[in-house]
Parts: sequence; structure tokens; C-alpha cells
Amino acid sequence: MWHLLEPLHAVLYYAPEAFEEAAALGYGTAERWPSYFPYRAAPLGEAGPRQVASAFYSFSPRMVAAHIEPAWRIARPGAVLQARSRAVDRAWRALFGDRVDSSELAEAAALARRAAEAAGTAGRPLAAANAALPWPRAPHLQLWHAATILREHRGDGHLAALLVAGLDPVEALVSFAAIGAASEERFASRGWSPAEWAAARDRLAARGLVDADGAATEAGRALRRQVEEHTDQLAAGPWQSLGPDGVDRLAGLLGDYWVAVLASGLLPSETTLGIGKV
Repeated sequence: MWHLLEPLHAVLYYAPEAFEEAAALGYGTAERWPSYFPYRAAPLGEAGPRQVASAFYSFSPRMVAAHIEPAWRIARPGAVLQARSRAVDRAWRALFGDRVDSSELAEAAALARRAAEAAGTAGRPLAAANAALPWPRAPHLQLWHAATILREHRGDGHLAALLVAGLDPVEALVSFAAIGAASEERFASRGWSPAEWAAARDRLAARGLVDADGAATEAGRALRRQVEEHTDQLAAGPWQSLGPDGVDRLAGLLGDYWVAVLASGLLPSETTLGIGKV
């Protein structure tokens, strides 16, 4: 379900309509990060760099500060939330056309909302912040909002699993790259310096989790499997509440929309293939 819902949510960070709405607020659009940070952090209110770095986890605190310190001077969180709603509305209408107003999408929205409302938010700051927002009236925006709550619910649980595994923010990325999940160059976009990356690799090597070349050892692969299994366990509640029939029905309803997003070419492979949860 994460695999099906994540691309529907992630359109916000890549669609030209989202960049246009961010530019209208005053954020730069030369790359996606100037809009990504305020769009994702806005439900937290005027959170500072330390709070956002904690909630986002795998980004360098310097990178977070560079984008969040000016963010709320450019636009208040309420204005950002309105802009992201407009961005999703425009992007989804561009992607899905008349299907935005279909009965199938409305049914999917109702099922996804049931799952999202069943998601426990204790100890899950991003899920709780999004769940506290009012539900949109339009079914397609309800579906996006539900997808956002569910992805942040899973993401918050994933960070808990990383903490239990003893993987700090940069070690989480190094260990993920070590199993071939994505290249070091891709993860370099999170703002860590070569020295910080090398130091994290050394720490993992001292634990026997990577070899001299930085590739995961069997122990390192086993630890990452444990992290993913723990993440799945922590994310199961909403889907157990919806029940097998509800889950199957929602999965079937989402298929065409998922295909449309993937076919658009908007998203990088790390998002569409289910990579990049850290």
C-alpha cells in the first residue's frame, strides 16, 4: 500500500504546478528543495531547523537550516498549506483529467480516509501534524490528504525502527546505499559532506555492517531487513483496521492513478520503486 500511495503523495514535490505555487509565495524554483521543506514542514507550524531536522531525520541539519530558517519569513505555514492544496488540485487534474471527479476516486478516497483516521499518531510528529489538519471537501484532495497521513505515519515509524537499530541520520543513508538501494550520489543531495559520509561508513565498519569497500556485509543486510520488517509492523495498524477486503478494494482502485503518475515521468526511480523512505 505504501508503494501505491507514495507516488500519489510525492507529486507535490515534483509537479510543475507545485513549483509555480511555491514561486508565487516567494520560494525559489531552481531545484525542488526550496519548496519541499516548507511544503512538508508546514503542518508543524513555524517549526525551527532543529525540530524539522529531527522530524525529517536523514537530512543534514545544515541543509535543513538553509531552507527552514528563511521559510516562514517568506510565507507563513497557513499560506503554504493553502498553496500545497492548490498545487495538488492542479497537478492531479493535469495528471488524471476527468477521473479526478469519478466515483471510483471518491470510493478510494473514502477507504483511504478510513485507514488514515485509524492511524495512531502517538510518538509520530509528522503524522500527528497532518492528521490535525481539517479534511478537504473534494474527494481527490481527501485522497491526497489520506495518502499524506499514511506515508508520514509509516515514515515516523521507520525513524523509530532506525533508532532501535542504532542508525543515526547519516548512517541510515550510508547503510541504505551499502545494500544497493540507491547511489551515494543520489543520497548526497541530503546535504552530508564527504567527511561526514566517510565517518559514518567507518562507524558502520567498526560494527561489522559494511566491508572495506563500503558494501553491506551479511550482518549489515540483516540489520536493514530488520529495519524494514519493523517498519512494516509499525505501519500495519491502519490497514488492519481497514481489513483485507477494504485493502484489496483500495489497491484495485488506486492502480490506474498509480500508473498515470509513474507514466508522467515526474518522479525519480527511487520514489517509484519504493526506495527512499529514510
